[in-house]
Parts: sequence; C-alpha cells; structure tokens
Amino acid sequence: MGTSSRPRPGNSFRLALSYSVTPTGTAVRKNIHPAWQTVAGSILLIGSDDKRDATPKRYREVSVAGKPRALGRQIGEEAREEVRGFCEVAIERVNQTVRISRQRATQIAQQSLVFAEDYRPDLVDELRGTAEAAGVDLNDLMLLQVRNQLTSEPDAGCTSLSVRTVAGSTLVAQTWDADPELDRFTIVLTRRPEGRSATMTCTQAGLISYMGFSETGIGACVNSLPAPSRPIGVPHYFTLRELYEATSLKQAVHAVERAHRAIPANIMLATPDGPADLEVTIDAVHVLRPDGQAWLGHTNHCVHTELCNINEQFPELIQSHARKRRLEQLITSGVCDIEHVKRILCDHQDYPRSICRHPNDDSGHGFWCTVFALVIEPTERRMHVSRGTPCCHEFEVYQMSSS
Repeated sequence: MGTSSRPRPGNSFRLALSYSVTPTGTAVRKNIHPAWQTVAGSILLIGSDDKRDATPKRYREVSVAGKPRALGRQIGEEAREEVRGFCEVAIERVNQTVRISRQRATQIAQQSLVFAEDYRPDLVDELRGTAEAAGVDLNDLMLLQVRNQLTSEPDAGCTSLSVRTVAGSTLVAQTWDADPELDRFTIVLTRRPEGRSATMTCTQAGLISYMGFSETGIGACVNSLPAPSRPIGVPHYFTLRELYEATSLKQAVHAVERAHRAIPANIMLATPDGPADLEVTIDAVHVLRPDGQAWLGHTNHCVHTELCNINEQFPELIQSHARKRRLEQLITSGVCDIEHVKRILCDHQDYPRSICRHPNDDSGHGFWCTVFALVIEPTERRMHVSRGTPCCHEFEVYQMSSS
C-alpha cells in the first residue's frame, strides 16, 4: 500500500479496518497476519507519508462525443497529461517484469496496427485524433494498446465474478491487480461515438477501451489467462471496444471471434442474457455459462473442459486455483446483492495471494497490488469503483447520464 513495507519509528499511523466474509455471510474482522504487520490480513497500518493519503478518492471523469477523429481529439485534449505520462513510462513499467527493447516493442506495435486497421479502422482513426491532440506519436499510442502482447502476465492476480442478483439484474465485478504506478494515468471515460453505442470505462488514458459497460446492457471485466500467444495481432482492447456494441451474448462472442487475436484473455460478462464468461485463446472463444447457479467466478487459469490441459503447460498465477475456490465459497455465503459483492472483493484469506491484493515481498510481482476494484451494473448504467484496495477505500459511484 504505502511507500514503505513496514512502520518506521517516528511515523504516525492511522488504522483502516478491513473485513472478511464468513460462511454465514457476515463480515468480521480477521486477525493480524503474523508475517506482515503493515498489511495484516484484516488491519492495514498506513503511514502518514503514504502517497495515497493525498490521492483523490475519485478518478477524474472525462466525457467525449462525435465522429472518431473528433472524439479522439477530445480525449487527447481533456486527458493530455495522463496520455503523455502513460506513453512516457509504458516500456519502463513493462520492463519491470520482462525485458524488451523499445525497437522491438515499436515493431510489434506497428505490425499490430495493420491488423487493428483491418478490424476497426474507425478506432484507429480515433487513436490518430488522440495522438494529434495529446502531442504524442501514433506509434507511442499503439505501444499502450499492445502492452499485454509484450509481457505474459499483464494483469496477473485479477479476480472476477458475474452474478444475477436477488433483484433480477446482472452485475459484473473484479479486482484489478497491476502496477500501482498506473493509477495516476487512470480516468473514468464516457464515449458517445456518432452512430454507435455509448460506453463508460475505467481505463488508463490512451487505451481504446477497458473494463466498463455500454448502454446496450453489456458489462465486462478482464483477467489474464495463461495460454499460448503470439506477438502480433488485433490488440485485446480493440475487441473489448467492439464487444460493448453488442446487444446479446451471441454478438459479443462474434466481436471477439472475428479478430486475429494476439493474446489469450478471460472476459467476464454481464449481458442481457445473464452472466457469461469468455475464455479466449488465439484459436477459439469458449463460452462458460452458469450451471444451475446464478453466478460465475474466474481467476487466472482455464476452466472450460477443452482448455484444462493448457493449465499444465503454464505456471499457476498468484495461487489462482485457491483464489477461485475461495471466491466460490464467498459468493455462496450470502445473499447475492451489490454489498455482498463488494465485501467479496475485500477478502484477505491466503494473503498475500488473496482476492484483495497488497504489496508484499514476492521477488517477481510483489510491487503489484489491487489498484482499483469495480462493480458494474450495466442495466443501471452505473459502476462503483474503489480507487485503491477496496478493504480501505470507499467505492465511489459513477453514473452514465441519459444524454
């Protein structure tokens, strides 16, 4: 969480209590984790010099509308600082977990641009507008789109679920576990492209799409899915953007299927047809639906029977199997409503490989944490986002207006 891993003498500290959900559905304080005093299983000691103390509770909201190029220019103008900052650090942050030269990364971006232009030329035109207004090169903007083609674990540790609530609506939620440096480039962006569906996403500025929902009733969250990949293809964010234009699960699947994909991914959905999950490989899209229950949960391994053999070919990510078991236990431990889902996202069992993730001493990805968590209600055109770990940061409401 903070700038230091343990309390230092002379610092003042505030207590932030977090909770775990018991099998009966009640929220209780858990004991302090004996091996980690600053991030206890249930109590966080956050230093007064913690950078997040001065961080606003809400992400900045940006709303744009118009034809692709004009819409892109508005993004570049309104979020110029975030776009430029993200472009400046993109390769540096990727190189925290994998080594790649800027020359090779640019080559991948340029070659993937060809596939993106064939898939959705209007979205490439939007990126051109953003690049022009933000004062960055289109190649730099494309590097943002292919970040997860440069490293095998772009979002390792994310946990997602989709549930049909007791009120009859479907919501989708996740923890977004990643490099905390990306927080300062994150905005909540509403796009109203001319002739197409409006969307609201929680995204890093400069990406063509990310987690969120559309006015068609589709909501989407994403997880890393270890499986075979290739360096060149339609960037994952482009397929997400078209998916939001779907009005049914069938159309959403087609949006992903028709792309020449570079990476595997898991896409958890709330759709007009109820909860659904897409395990996407470079060769196929496998659809998971609830089987006798009103929910689906996913972490970072393949679940579809035709893909389970892939799990043996890749290392398990952040105790994925245990997190999924815990997730399913929590989902069934209480009444499925939005508050119950929020509590699930705060869970610390099996820390530091828990659903709510905090910095730890893991040599590879210990600096990653839950940068934000979100709960999306597509039919209400609303999402709830915690800026920071949900155990000690409030969920803020973001509402898409009707016009």
